[in-house]
Amino acid sequence: MPNISEKEIVAIGNVLNDEGRPLKERFRALFTLKNIGGSIAIEQIRKGFKDKSALLKHELAYCLGQMQDPLAISILIEVLKDDKQEPMVRHEAGEALGAIGDMSVIPLLDQYSKSLIPEIAETCELALKRLKWLQSNDCEENLLKSPYMSIDPAPPAETTDVHNLKKTLLDENKSLFDRYRAMFALRNLQTPDSILALSEGLKAGSALFRHEIAFVLGQLQEEISIPYLQASLEDIEENEMVRHECAEALGAIATPDCLQILNQYLQDSKQVVRESCVIALDMCEYENSLEFQYANTLTKIKA
Repeated sequence: MPNISEKEIVAIGNVLNDEGRPLKERFRALFTLKNIGGSIAIEQIRKGFKDKSALLKHELAYCLGQMQDPLAISILIEVLKDDKQEPMVRHEAGEALGAIGDMSVIPLLDQYSKSLIPEIAETCELALKRLKWLQSNDCEENLLKSPYMSIDPAPPAETTDVHNLKKTLLDENKSLFDRYRAMFALRNLQTPDSILALSEGLKAGSALFRHEIAFVLGQLQEEISIPYLQASLEDIEENEMVRHECAEALGAIATPDCLQILNQYLQDSKQVVRESCVIALDMCEYENSLEFQYANTLTKIKA
């Protein structure tokens, strides 16, 4: 990212926080701010938590976590505590606090791991275990390096045996942390067998678990997973958090079939699903373009 002035960063923030702009432009502005980083970018992202779109606010929290800047901690704590925010937004704030890796949030995560909202409780439990794992594995930081340049909510398991990893992944008697470790190990293997094992996870466990499976399949961008993602997106009884993540995964895979599927859900009854399909179609356009990185240019989004 070239040197960018404070005025330019604020201009990008103005696009992010302009409810009159198309959602896809606002998302591109958000990811541009994420790539720029620093206090001014974080402040522009903070302003977005007043928005009406749960999907956008969810992505704001995700980006703050991926930036791993301690300056975002107070913002994320406020969001996690705010019971007026949607559960999918608060869950993402909890995950982001775990991603930043600051041990000072352990008491707060412990408190919210007992939340009556399952997505929040499970997320904070995972974030708590991630931080405790970090505390006791200082010499194993290489395990946290994702091939997808993401900060994951759990380190991958160390085994590469697909059968055993799948068994752990689908075993609801195992801890969520161990199942997530199996999930990320299967992702990192990137084989047809490992991808099919992950795809079976779309019908297992909690909504939080299934939503993370969909996210991982989006990272893999393999056509073999399309029928599984399509089935979950089409299931109107499925949690909207899962359906939204399936839509975005299809957008990342970006085949003509994905384009056709996504267009069918632009008028879905759930706002977060409709908006996810809009963003996913923009991702399809990006994946089939010559752009080096999503939202890597400022010319499209400057005010």
